[in-house]
Amino acid sequence: MNAETLMATTNAPEKLIEPISATSGRGTALAAATAGGLLLGVLTNLAQGWLPGAWNQLANSGAIWSASAFIAGVLLARRSTLLQAAVGGLVAEAGLVVGYYAYAEFGREGMGSPVFPLIWLTMACVAGPLFGVAGHWWRRGKDERRRVIGLAALAGLFGMEGVMYAWDLHYTPQAVFCFAAFALIPLLMARTHRERALTLVTAVPFALLAYSIVILPLQAVSG
Repeated sequence: MNAETLMATTNAPEKLIEPISATSGRGTALAAATAGGLLLGVLTNLAQGWLPGAWNQLANSGAIWSASAFIAGVLLARRSTLLQAAVGGLVAEAGLVVGYYAYAEFGREGMGSPVFPLIWLTMACVAGPLFGVAGHWWRRGKDERRRVIGLAALAGLFGMEGVMYAWDLHYTPQAVFCFAAFALIPLLMARTHRERALTLVTAVPFALLAYSIVILPLQAVSG
């Protein structure tokens, strides 16, 4: 056996093992995203009973729920592709919806009509991948544009909630909280002063767009 044959024989198992190890790691990460979503769903349901007054609205807000998909995308960015980050965001947010309504059904007095669980699950199938990608873009974006868009998407969610609390519900403290988060996310998470400014500017139309395509239709359904 010559040296080249020996090296090929020695390296062959390593080439086979590496993809299996990578696949196992991604599978573990996706399973963790699903489990985390389920747990957070239960916690947000419980938090509605823990938080006083109108503050309990924040527990099951769209911004808080979609932030779970963003976090999943961030955590998966290290070893996963953009597609896998999207899947991670999907399973995290769908798991959150399932966990929330499963606890409502079996731990409380029942979830009531299935209309809203189906609406939120449908929205999770859209928002989950989007914010999983946003988290990946912010964490691993190779260019400034992607990092800005990813972070502005997250900030825009809290801007959307702030507009809803201020304009529709007239919950001033909760609106202030959401607008503060809207401003602090770019200020604390962006890499440079330029990115902070660009993210804030981009987050404004994102917030208004989210309000028009999420809050207004939900109001029409519930009204």
